[in-house]
Amino acid sequence: MSLRPFFFAAIAGLAATLPAIADSGCEAHSGPNTNALVELYTSEGCSSCPPADKLLSRLAEALDPAAEVVPLALHVGYWDDLGWIDPYAQEGFAQRQDWLARVNGHRTVYTPEFFVAGNELQASRRSLRDAVHYLNTTPAAASIQVRSSLSANGVLTLDAVATTRTGSDPTALYLAIAENGLVSKVARGENRGATLAHDHVAREWIGPITLTAGTTRAQRVIPLPATWQRDRLEIIAFVQNDRSGSVLQALRARLCTGNEARS
Repeated sequence: MSLRPFFFAAIAGLAATLPAIADSGCEAHSGPNTNALVELYTSEGCSSCPPADKLLSRLAEALDPAAEVVPLALHVGYWDDLGWIDPYAQEGFAQRQDWLARVNGHRTVYTPEFFVAGNELQASRRSLRDAVHYLNTTPAAASIQVRSSLSANGVLTLDAVATTRTGSDPTALYLAIAENGLVSKVARGENRGATLAHDHVAREWIGPITLTAGTTRAQRVIPLPATWQRDRLEIIAFVQNDRSGSVLQALRARLCTGNEARS
């Protein structure tokens, strides 16, 4: 179900993989320019959402070849009463969508809805490309480093450092563990009978972690559920202005095993 027309349906058939993550071993560092965080708010109970999910999975084909993009799908549950409960929805994601709508000057939310670096995207494929290109050519106002290791029994050790120029507005670091290659067979609701595929789905959310005097460090030990596909997990990190919603920098890092971390 959608409250507005979905303008990306025309490019839903695009096929590609996302650019490789720039990292060294199990440690990833953001670069001098701004990587574009592309957030999709979606639901398995929304009949307009599958084309948006497909676009996020194949995002690279809608962008310039050298685009630096960090995709993230956040599933919301406010369509669950239509007959299908989205297994990936979290209440915190709906609250975050409400907040982003407010800082963008809007009173309503809808699905599918895209935000690029905290700004709602309301136009065409070309506008998506232009928004990402503009960010990629803009010097980053923050830097992020992420290091991870995964033990044999599925315990993730995560260490992230974020820094930014000290300013008057509060800023915060956010971390997410996202999973690729998810498939659902929907039995009820608007997508009844459909088999839906998802990538970059937020499964674990950490934050906000406030930057103090322009810096913060987050260290977490997270036991991963056995049902999560460890070889299809990735870490997303970004720094955001708590007042305007603007994302100052974002980073996507692969999940490493414990052996890789020691190499």
